[in-house]
Amino acid sequence: MTSFRSTPTCTWRSYWQAGEGLVQAGEEVERVTRMSRSLLTGPVQYLKGVGPVRAERLAHMEVHTGRDLLYHLPHRYEDATTVDPISSLQPGDDATVIGRVVSKGVLHTRRRLRVFHVVIRDDTGMIECAWPGRPWLDRSIAKDDLLLVSGPVRFYHGRQLQPREHTVLARASDDAGPTAVTHDRGRVFSVYPATEGLTHRQVRAIVDLNLEPLLTEIAGREVLPERWRDDLDLPRLERALRALHRPSALSDVEPARRRLAFEELFFLQLLHARARARLRLETAGLAFEGEPILTRPFIESLPFTLTGAQERVWGEVEADMERKSPMNRLLQGDVGSGKTVVAAAAMLKAAEAGYQAALMAPTELLAEQHARTLETLLEPVNVKPVLLTGAVTGKAREYALQRLASGEARVVVGTHALIQDAVEFAALGLVVIDEQHRFGVEQRRRLRDAGMASDALVMSATPIPRSLALVLYGDLDVSVIDEMPPGRVPIVTGVRGPKKRDAAFDFLREQLEAGRQGYVVYPIIEESEILDVRAATAEHEELVERFDEFEVGLLHGRLSSAEKDGVMRRFVEGEIQLLVATTVIEVGIDVPNATVMLIEDAERFGLAQLHQLRGRVGRGAEQSYCVAFHSGKVPSERLQAFASTDDGFLLAEEDLRLRGQGDVFGREQHGVALLRFADLERDRKLLEEARRRARGLVERDPSLSHREHRFLARELAERYGGREALYQVG
Repeated sequence: MTSFRSTPTCTWRSYWQAGEGLVQAGEEVERVTRMSRSLLTGPVQYLKGVGPVRAERLAHMEVHTGRDLLYHLPHRYEDATTVDPISSLQPGDDATVIGRVVSKGVLHTRRRLRVFHVVIRDDTGMIECAWPGRPWLDRSIAKDDLLLVSGPVRFYHGRQLQPREHTVLARASDDAGPTAVTHDRGRVFSVYPATEGLTHRQVRAIVDLNLEPLLTEIAGREVLPERWRDDLDLPRLERALRALHRPSALSDVEPARRRLAFEELFFLQLLHARARARLRLETAGLAFEGEPILTRPFIESLPFTLTGAQERVWGEVEADMERKSPMNRLLQGDVGSGKTVVAAAAMLKAAEAGYQAALMAPTELLAEQHARTLETLLEPVNVKPVLLTGAVTGKAREYALQRLASGEARVVVGTHALIQDAVEFAALGLVVIDEQHRFGVEQRRRLRDAGMASDALVMSATPIPRSLALVLYGDLDVSVIDEMPPGRVPIVTGVRGPKKRDAAFDFLREQLEAGRQGYVVYPIIEESEILDVRAATAEHEELVERFDEFEVGLLHGRLSSAEKDGVMRRFVEGEIQLLVATTVIEVGIDVPNATVMLIEDAERFGLAQLHQLRGRVGRGAEQSYCVAFHSGKVPSERLQAFASTDDGFLLAEEDLRLRGQGDVFGREQHGVALLRFADLERDRKLLEEARRRARGLVERDPSLSHREHRFLARELAERYGGREALYQVG
């Protein structure tokens, strides 16, 4: 379990219209904050048993204050409440024993295997323990140490316990003496995350010395109302932390974890709710009213009927735009689900109300693709989008800028070029951002700071579970298109082992000979001595020889933007028939003629990533295929799931289950830290409750200035102040 780092109180700009910032919520909060500078908020160096040297080592685990130490929780527990007497052990048992080391040493077998061997004794008898191939334990386990050992009992020249896990509970000098064993029975031993120069036993000793005074102080800082705790069956904070550090039984741990999980989720949702409320206060809202002179004929002119999901989402977007408060909505949907149609309708709604709408894409190539798509979609209502990217220069650029400034251009598509100083809009009311994992937040802030674009619609083609969406995008309202248009030809997906690899490449050749295009995707760019996987650059050379009658291109992340753009343009235009690439093609350009994708070393990719890669084919009317290669005898559970469905939302849920949220979150993203206590699989109901209660609280008291919320204001400032600054863009 990683450590909790509290963030010092920061100075807030006055973002409430009433002049009330978080720390400026009132003299009462200031008084309480001054009183709080004690053990919890003071440097860990001054706690008992720490000092400057240990404080430096604790800092390696992000433990800087007393609060950090209190939240530096055990990452596992050794249960000595069910310790077996050594005399009762029989071969075949799976046992846990506690005993003193009577003797120890390293034994050499005939096969030159070195075995660390100890004999331990409790009040009832002695037993041998052996660790084959682990002679270095001789340096960490000493005679008279108190060991907890768990594992199977075998018969090998007598009874022998083969440890699956072991923990040094105490050194010979740590307690009453070498025979003191029975007093440790009935305990659950906490095993803490440690670091170089600071063992888990030393961390436990530091916690033991300071736990009671820290808990006494935290008891006066309860932030959850009693009625909430009763509703959700959560213990008080002081009781939860005590149970996590010193559980009397393992059954005490989960209820305590749930308390910390809810608090963590609640504060996160509180940050989101405040960012959402602040946006509505800071941004002058626009109510897009008027007769549907563009939206209605646009929808009627479509050569297809909107799916039920598209109609539902368009209703949500339309209702948002008609309200005076600014829209801040995430439009989520799988590749090909029809997000662009909904975005086009939203842009037309802004236009028919007398405002301009802009769609901002991360690359020039994507902007050009969006412009072509919108030009086709909007032709029946006689609205022609203007394209503005870095590639638009000279008189064409001057003409585009003039049309934007005059208001003649009602719909514009571009890149970050849209927010350059030279660009002026007559009345920009809606910005649509095609983004991945919150790309475009800074751009959206710049548009809003410039007094433009009250409404924002953020599109994402990466299906993610609702629970993850609430954590990452809790400040946005979320609309999900979870239904694919009828008649779409499914992509045939196969998983193949090493013996079928050549056959798959032969099939790729057949497709190329039939005039189609294809991808071969690799997990890394260059060969590695560490990773035994295929690399794009090396395999590109082989594929150039293997497919010498075709043009084989290479695309990877180390190419410059201009080089990547050039390769992709040649592929789009059909000059390149086979594209060898890394995951830089995961999101982006549609090439309807590309019908085959081969993914090498597919085990190296997550399920969501595999699904995004697969979405690069199947963009045209022809049957498309995706083949994922594995290196084992049988495909992994992940690859079997990938082949079983093309539902991105089902795969996203499975990805979260298989990989765990740690791998999904990775490093901190825009202020969203890896969850330490909450588990998105187990705690979905807690997350929903946290969101509901946080939003309700902020609606009633957005600045948290009411007397009953003073402790919340203080905790938010002390623990999450720095992070809230990152949420100010909304």
